[in-house]
Amino acid sequence: MSLRNDWTFTMKNNNDKADIIEQLRELGFCTPREEIDALFRHAIKHRLGPIEIAEKLAAMERRERDARNLARRTSAAKLGTVTPREQFDWNHPEEIDRPSVERLLTVQFVQAGHNVLLRGGNGVGKTTLAKYMGFEALNSGYTVRFCTFAEMLADLLKQESLPALERRLKRYTTPQLLIIDEIGYLPCDPQAADLLFNIVTRRHEARSTVITTNLPFKRWGTLFDGAASVSALIDRFAQHCYTIDIKADSWRHKHAISRSSPKPSGLTDDQRPSSSEDREPEL
Repeated sequence: MSLRNDWTFTMKNNNDKADIIEQLRELGFCTPREEIDALFRHAIKHRLGPIEIAEKLAAMERRERDARNLARRTSAAKLGTVTPREQFDWNHPEEIDRPSVERLLTVQFVQAGHNVLLRGGNGVGKTTLAKYMGFEALNSGYTVRFCTFAEMLADLLKQESLPALERRLKRYTTPQLLIIDEIGYLPCDPQAADLLFNIVTRRHEARSTVITTNLPFKRWGTLFDGAASVSALIDRFAQHCYTIDIKADSWRHKHAISRSSPKPSGLTDDQRPSSSEDREPEL
């Protein structure tokens, strides 16, 4: 609650303001100088009391730190771009549990340390939905990391020593939400299964993992041919896991065919009316 009193905020000259702003910056204030200066001018003009000035200054600093924190976590998340949620075509999938997906998009599962499996064929929206969860988690204050399974393996396997590998594993074990995209598209050796098992085990019941895949669990044994850790990997991941199955034709394939259909006579590509269907989401 703001309190006013008869104290008058005054400064002899602009040097006084500059000195105070510099001292605030030295103390670690992140708010831009221009905004602090504008607050001081506002305080003088409206004869604000010291508590009001302190309240406004604290609020400005909190907003600036929150914005910087979000920007830093967004950069580290590597989520890239994604079609806005309001443009996601819920009518495209033949089968999808929309209420369950929308509950997962509240990212309450992250607080509980639970996992999510998004399963379906190519181009059905798995990556898009996983990224939506990532962005919602960022906006809720969580740390996030997105990667394809192939990218993660390449990153880990290029480490030249066990200490280096241990340090790099933290990139995937530390975030509160890890999204691993595209498990099941390339065959993997037992070492890949062991690395994934290592990550899932370290995150188990403490940090959430979202996996997108085109394979049911019973076929993961063929993906990681000969790996002894596959059963334990599935057991750990599936213990606290929400599974979303998506049945649909490929969105990309469907709209590629649509775009290749004969154009109305006399119209060029530049003359065709634009529509929301011309914007292909990342799936």
